[in-house]
Formats: sequence, structure tokens, C-alpha cells
Amino acid sequence: MLSDTSPQTQISDRLPLADGLSQNQSDDSQTKRLPAFLAAAFLVSVPVFIQAPLVRVQPWVSLAMTLLWIVSGFQLLRYRSLELWGDLAIGFSWTWLAGSIYWGWLRENPYIHLPIEAIGLPIVLILISQKRLMVGSYFYLGSLLGTAITDLYFYWVNLLPYWKQAMQVEPAAVGPVLHNALLEIQNPIAAIRAMVLLTILMLMGSFAMKEQHTHSWAFAGAVLSTILVDALFLAAATLA
Repeated sequence: MLSDTSPQTQISDRLPLADGLSQNQSDDSQTKRLPAFLAAAFLVSVPVFIQAPLVRVQPWVSLAMTLLWIVSGFQLLRYRSLELWGDLAIGFSWTWLAGSIYWGWLRENPYIHLPIEAIGLPIVLILISQKRLMVGSYFYLGSLLGTAITDLYFYWVNLLPYWKQAMQVEPAAVGPVLHNALLEIQNPIAAIRAMVLLTILMLMGSFAMKEQHTHSWAFAGAVLSTILVDALFLAAATLA
């Protein structure tokens, strides 16, 4: 008699389905929502300050670390209690990969920043359509959306020339460039545009947190932490 558990089924079972499909899963999702939100916020706001200096001096090391995130994620998926962290690690690997490629070799061209950041989008959309790795996939979508809105602001207030200059000079000479960029946005129009985009981010994050699914909270954490990252970069420009 053939076993009911085929190799294909075993592999498929390692990729978690969307949460909240039963009462037990709903209860489990409720306990995971806040950790997913906080972890997503952490992964958006903290690693960027580790990757930024690393990718300037050792871009290949940063790129190779993508594999570490992926392998670690699949290892964690093997354990039910660690599924959430494995799911997030795999989703985070796409943002790390994009950051390594763009900031390592292409950072002087702001026009291709968003396309590079979207490098994982096709696979993530396929995973979502199959209801697999939903937490990490929605984390990636939230991070990408936050990046898109930040880039939109750069376009909207004409900060792209300063972006190029900041990437072309040595790190020690970035201060004056950031100072000039700050002067560019010290006007009512730039402030109003910033408030419009800030409101959009807050609304998207708030609506996502009204959902009962863990992946929605991961999305919200990624979106809302974009505000924190932008605020930190604004503070850095102010102090430069």
C-alpha cells in the first residue's frame, strides 16, 4: 500500500499556507501578529544601517549574505514554532538582495533604484497567489511600497540631483550635500507633499492592522517603519 505522504507533499508542507484558515490557526495567528509587526519594523529600520556601510566596502560580502538569509529561513521553516521567523527571513532576503545590488554597484543612478528593489516581486506575487510564505511576502510588499513612496517624494521635490552627488563623493564629504538637500525641502510645498505621503503610509498601515492575519501585520510593520527610517535619515541630514 502506498504511503499517503509523498515527497512532493513533504516539500509542500514546509511552505506555510495563509494563516487564519481555522479556529486553531486563528488563535495561533493572534499570538503571532504583534511579533510579526515588531519583527517587520526591525527588519526595515535596523539592518539598513548595517548594510549601508558594509555594501560600500564589501558589496560581494553583502550579496553573499543573501544566501545566508534564504538558507536560514528554510531551516527555520522545518520547525513549527519557528515558522514565522523562517517566513520573515525569506521575505527579508529579497530586500537584502536588492539593497546589495543597488547600493553596491548602481547607487549613482536613482532612476533604477525602484526597479532593482522590485527584483523579488514576480516570485513574491506567485507565492501569494499560491498562499505560500505569506508573512515574508507581505513584509516584502510593505517594504517595497514604503521605498516607492520615499522615492516618489525625492522625485516630487527634486532631490534626485542631491542623491547623485551624495553617491559620487566620499563619505566624509557627504555632509554639505545633505545640508543643501535639506535646504531644498525647507518650504511649504515640500512640507505639504511630505504630509500627504506620510498620511498615505499611516492609512495603509492602520488599515492593514485592522485585519486578523499575521501577514497583514507584517505588511503594516514594514510600511509604518518606513516613516521611522525616513525620520532617521532626515535627522542625519540635519546634523550633517
